[in-house]
Amino acid sequence: MDITISSAFLPQTDPEAALGFYRDLLGFEVRNDVGHHGLRWLTVAPPGQSTSIVLSPPAVDPGLTDDERRVVLELIAKGSYGMLTLSTTDLDGLFDRLVAAGVDIVQEPADQFYGVRDCAVRDPTGNLLRINQAV
Repeated sequence: MDITISSAFLPQTDPEAALGFYRDLLGFEVRNDVGHHGLRWLTVAPPGQSTSIVLSPPAVDPGLTDDERRVVLELIAKGSYGMLTLSTTDLDGLFDRLVAAGVDIVQEPADQFYGVRDCAVRDPTGNLLRINQAV
């Protein structure tokens, strides 16, 4: 049996800001851009990779109550809802580019005891992205 990860979902509250971050700053390609009833889903990925990130409008599940929807939006605003780890071969170069673009920096590059050098930033929605490089 062969199983791969096709996509992971992160919330986005501003599709244009998400495109500016993932496409224009990180260099991801846009694989799908779907609008439906005033909402917009973006599928992005690093070029040449099969796994995608679906940037979806948050809290639109019809099964959520208004209170649950409010809690989800509060967690997103605090940066405690979505998280993803990316890898690069040039952490310091990417970090410098993120700083120059005014990205919300959570942690500067640092060597970790578990064998990577990493940093942490937030995307325009507030999702926490850890970016690492093998050492």
